[in-house]
Amino acid sequence: MPDQTHVLFVEDDDVIREATQLALERDGFAVTAMPDGLSGLESFRADRPDIALLDVMLPGLDGVSLCRRIRDESTVPVIMLSARADSIDVVLGLEAGADDYVTKPFDGAVLVARIRAVLRRFGHAAGDDRAEDAGAAEGGVLTFGDLEVDTEGMEVRRAGRPVALTPTEMRLLLEFSTAPGTVLSRDRLLERVWDYGWGGDTRVVDVHVQRLRTKIGQDRVETVRGFGYKLKA
Repeated sequence: MPDQTHVLFVEDDDVIREATQLALERDGFAVTAMPDGLSGLESFRADRPDIALLDVMLPGLDGVSLCRRIRDESTVPVIMLSARADSIDVVLGLEAGADDYVTKPFDGAVLVARIRAVLRRFGHAAGDDRAEDAGAAEGGVLTFGDLEVDTEGMEVRRAGRPVALTPTEMRLLLEFSTAPGTVLSRDRLLERVWDYGWGGDTRVVDVHVQRLRTKIGQDRVETVRGFGYKLKA
C-alpha cells in the first residue's frame, strides 16, 4: 500500500526481530528488518524509511553510532530500543539524536503507541498549533536577543545565521517560545512535545534541552532547579 508508514527495524536477536516485525505489520506498517548496524545503514540510505527503530547493542555498527550516522544525513525520527531503562546507552542514544526510546522487553501495543506519537509529532512539526499560539509577533517571528524564531516558516536564526533543528527540537523551542520567562515542568514538556499521555522518562527532556542549548546558546534556556526549564525573554 502506497500510504503505509515504512519502518526500518534493526535488531540482532532473531526472535525479537521476527516477532516485532510481524506485530508491526499486523498494525499496518511496512517493515524492513535488518540484523546488524551496517546493513541497517545501507537499508536506510537505499529506502529512506519514515521512522527507524534501532537496538542499542548491534554487531558491526552499534545502535548509538548508527543513530549518529542517520542523524548526520536526515531528520527522520529515531526510536532507540534498550534492554535496561537505567543504561547509560539510553542517554548516549538520545545525545546521538534519537527522539525517544523504549525499554525491552516491550509490549507491542506500547511500541506502536510510541511510534505513532513520534510520527504525529513529526507530521505536525511544519504546522504546529504552538506556532498559532505564537502568531501575535509581527510576521510570526519571535525575537529573543540574537535568536529569531519564525513560527510560520518554521525557521530559526541565531545572530542572523540559520540554525538546523530536528522536528522534536523545533517543537521544544516552540513550546518555550510561546511562554518566555515561564517555568515549564518536565512532565508538561513530555506531554506537550512528546505527546505522552502517561508518565515518561524525564531524561528525554533533559537531553533534548541540552541539544537545543548547543544550537541556540547555552544560556538561552535556564534550568530552574526542582521545577523545570524556562526560556530567557
